[in-house]
Amino acid sequence: MSEAYQPARILNQGSTQEKAEGARLSNFVGAIALSDLISTTLGPKGMDKILQSPSNLLDSTITNDGATILSSIQISNPAAKILIEISKVQDDEIGDGTTSVVVLAGELLKESEKLIHKRIHPQTIIKGFRLAKNIALKKLKEIAQDHSENEEDLKKYLKKIAMTIFSTKILTPYKSIFADLAVESILRLKGSTNLESIQILKKTGGLLKESYIEEGFVLDKKLGVGQPKRIENAKILVANTSMDYDKIKIFGSRVVVNSSSKLAEIEEEEKKKMLRKCQKIVDHGINVFINRQLIYNLPEQFFTDHGVVSIEHADFAGIERLSLVTGGEIVSTFDHPELVTLGTAKVIEEIMIGEDKLIRFSGCKEPSACTIILRGSSKQILDEAERSLHDGLAVLSQMVKNPKTVLGAGCTEIIMAQAIEEAAKETSGKIQIAMEAFARALTRIPIIIANNAGYDAEQLVSELKTSHYKGNTTFGVDVMNGKVCDVQELGIIESFLVKKGMLLKASEATEMILRVDHIIKKTTLAGLEPTTFWFEARRAAIAPQSRTHEKAEKAITNRNVTNKKHFYFLNNTSSQKNRNKKILIIKMKIIN
Repeated sequence: MSEAYQPARILNQGSTQEKAEGARLSNFVGAIALSDLISTTLGPKGMDKILQSPSNLLDSTITNDGATILSSIQISNPAAKILIEISKVQDDEIGDGTTSVVVLAGELLKESEKLIHKRIHPQTIIKGFRLAKNIALKKLKEIAQDHSENEEDLKKYLKKIAMTIFSTKILTPYKSIFADLAVESILRLKGSTNLESIQILKKTGGLLKESYIEEGFVLDKKLGVGQPKRIENAKILVANTSMDYDKIKIFGSRVVVNSSSKLAEIEEEEKKKMLRKCQKIVDHGINVFINRQLIYNLPEQFFTDHGVVSIEHADFAGIERLSLVTGGEIVSTFDHPELVTLGTAKVIEEIMIGEDKLIRFSGCKEPSACTIILRGSSKQILDEAERSLHDGLAVLSQMVKNPKTVLGAGCTEIIMAQAIEEAAKETSGKIQIAMEAFARALTRIPIIIANNAGYDAEQLVSELKTSHYKGNTTFGVDVMNGKVCDVQELGIIESFLVKKGMLLKASEATEMILRVDHIIKKTTLAGLEPTTFWFEARRAAIAPQSRTHEKAEKAITNRNVTNKKHFYFLNNTSSQKNRNKKILIIKMKIIN
């Protein structure tokens, strides 16, 4: 072939690409595999996953929270990364539905794959999915119930939503107790969505059902020896400053002394400098000083002598939340007391929780401040309980702003699916097929929930669809008893925002993945992943010692390593099996 007809090379050497069907298949496989992985956690009887740290196998997390599981997975598939991202956004915006949004996206992609195999163009599928999404969203808004007019009615539905959320978590046996805790905490916020005023404090010991709410803010520290255990009308200075001996720090310098008396003079001057700093702090007119860093013996004694209670080593989260609830600002310099806003609390006292001493701040400037004390028998249980409770608090805080609810247990998904099916009958051609596929994907949600509970899912959902066609539009799947029943009577209520977020985000992610027809990858070494090259080069380099270098050169040449920026080190190590043979280990390095 003449040079004029040689195909032009656009990509740099070492880059790879997948086109059309290959690119779509690669995306579908990755995203669907991720969806299948997490789908077993969906529903009240979903299973948990154990997440282990690669650096510390003793550090494990047991959870069924979708956002937690997905954030711990390290993957390279771009489509799967999109699903992880929408789960994260769902968690940040609403707090729940992180598993549902990924599962629905996975089911939509499964249906899309089937349609593509039927030679339906991706743009046609996207058009049908958009129509179906709009119909489902319209129906979702129609069936949503607004509870903004009656405060007592809102409180009742907040508890029902909280119980529905906790019924899929580790808190299931005590969902009524934790629903009360969550609702009481959220109502204190008076419409705010800032959860910083609600602290969750975990203390090992006791049972989950022994968890309770403490008024105000609880700091996981204890008061010093000789300091009063109760302070009334506290004026609080919150600081982040060094309170060890205040050494004079000059870069690149050192002091040389020729006698111990000179060293004592330097130490004495440092003490005086620290005491002057302590005096500036006391001059703020405070009776409580809280520092993020350590407070050494000298300043602690100074504060005690001047009637100031000092609390040391409050962590970053502790002082930031303390600054919020007491109304004080965090300071690091103390030269201008008149410019500093102090925090206030009516009472600061030391309390006991289990065998631990803690400090409680009551009557703070922020009246919504409260602390939920979680009790449990192990760290893993407490961690999962905290994640579950946080999900509930996040959803309820959004629910107060937008108090709309829909029915759960698969009821809403079936209603949306049937609305799409009815609209599809008025549409013809391939668009109709795509809309029906969207409806089937929605129907898969209750099927997966029932399947995870160990029931005949297809039979249950078939009965559910029949009930809806007969006009029983409040029916859903009761996975606790394995039958179809009126979920409105059971009080299985979910937030409208959760369902809306699930529908929109899953649809958008599916559309984005369907639009892809080309994947371009830049590999690190002449078209091979580093691990692949390592295996091939090492296998080819097993040879008698006299030929190791020749074999190595051949292995590298066969891999088309022509970039001059690459070079290799050769290292001969004796084989335990045969001393007459050597194993040549080839290491690749990039030179900038």
